[in-house]
Amino acid sequence: MQYRSIIRILGLLVAVFSVSMLPPALVSLWYQDGAGVPFLLSFLICIAAGLLIWYPNRSYQRDLKVRDGFLIVVMFWLVLGAVGTLPLYLSSETGMNLADATFEAFSGLTTTGATVLTGIETLPKAILFYRQQLQWLGGMGIIVLAVAILPMLGVGGMQLYKAETPGPVKDNKVTPRIADTAKHLWLIYVVLTLACALAYRLAGMNWFDAVGHSFSTVAIGGFSTYDASIGHFDSSAINMICVVFLLLSAINYPLHFAAMRGKNILTYWRDPELRAFLFIQGSLVLLIFIGLLRSQVYDTTWEAFDHGLFQAVSISTTAGFATGGFAYWPLYLPILLIFSSFIGGCAGSTGGGMKVVRVLLLFLQGKRELNRLVHPRAIYSIKLGRRTVPDRVVEAVWGFFAAYALVFVIIMLLLIMTGLDNMTAFSATAACLNNLGPGLGDVASHFGDIPDTSKYLLVIAMVFGRLEIFTLLVLFTPAFWKN
Repeated sequence: MQYRSIIRILGLLVAVFSVSMLPPALVSLWYQDGAGVPFLLSFLICIAAGLLIWYPNRSYQRDLKVRDGFLIVVMFWLVLGAVGTLPLYLSSETGMNLADATFEAFSGLTTTGATVLTGIETLPKAILFYRQQLQWLGGMGIIVLAVAILPMLGVGGMQLYKAETPGPVKDNKVTPRIADTAKHLWLIYVVLTLACALAYRLAGMNWFDAVGHSFSTVAIGGFSTYDASIGHFDSSAINMICVVFLLLSAINYPLHFAAMRGKNILTYWRDPELRAFLFIQGSLVLLIFIGLLRSQVYDTTWEAFDHGLFQAVSISTTAGFATGGFAYWPLYLPILLIFSSFIGGCAGSTGGGMKVVRVLLLFLQGKRELNRLVHPRAIYSIKLGRRTVPDRVVEAVWGFFAAYALVFVIIMLLLIMTGLDNMTAFSATAACLNNLGPGLGDVASHFGDIPDTSKYLLVIAMVFGRLEIFTLLVLFTPAFWKN
């Protein structure tokens, strides 16, 4: 294990991440809200710590192996989450203790979108901007992780990028070098963000809200600058813009790149994962719409469609934005939405959950086993589109599913031990492990009232979900630490 090389990289990451403290300080200066000092102090602490860690190890630039990659990925999220806690904890405006600040920072960086705050709109602009910015940075981190790193580590079916992603993906990368990969993905991400911000502005948001919500929309995060989330604006146009950009962001980014490079929109339709994703979204919207009509939750058909469409897409893509209290719908509807978040977005997107491609492979594998029962001697292969999926990938997906279920059950039981009721524990675990955000029961509106121990457990759930389970779980195996 190349420990000193890993420490050198982490030191650089902390130093670079410290720069993210400066935009909120500038926002504070612009709006004269007096909340800039904690960000400047955090910047100085972070850049000093990063340079102190990096400098003694600056000459250690060894080739990193797969095990080193696992450790770097895990430390990347843990260290940056801890560093991101600083300004929230130091700020007197938020009144957060360490557990609250840690929960909020990790929720932002992992794009979970769960919050411990109430009266959000009364907070200084600097803090509001920082929360949105955390999600935006975390969202891009997810894309690079999923497309450039996880396939090389062979994590739970992400190997499909080696052969299954259409277009330019070869040898795990969009282009021959990871640096080029990151550059192209950043470009797509930034263009989507700018387009989303402009659309929000034209629909009636002010520039601050438009930029802030574009950050959390494209990142599929769910943080808002208001307690009422998107529902604050009471605008069907804004709801529809949010839905469109959530769907675009839930599509895997190499597919966006392939379509743009080939200048052919049919590239999207040829992708079996995307077709499955659109089918799931359409079916879910229809079920929610019919359920709302039958229950007469809203006065008009258009209202039922507007809210049903928005909440179905928001929850199923794991954004967690709200137009109203979906927790007050007939119980089977929010439960259905919570379960849809287990599927999440496409692999290589900013969405959470298990990812559509894994769920699709689980379905195809189940179908194959049924066929084998009928024809025991027949040979069946699993195909995505025209490509045959190797059995090794299918096995990895089953392993991922088993690990996902195990982590879910353990965290839920631990939450019940801390005093949460069954519904709250279940929905809170689903909300954080799927990087969704809102839950039911005592966490329907915010997570501020649950015990600090529960918050730390949910932070662990967020990191597990964001790192695709295996990436973190492998560190607990004795084989990982053996030479």
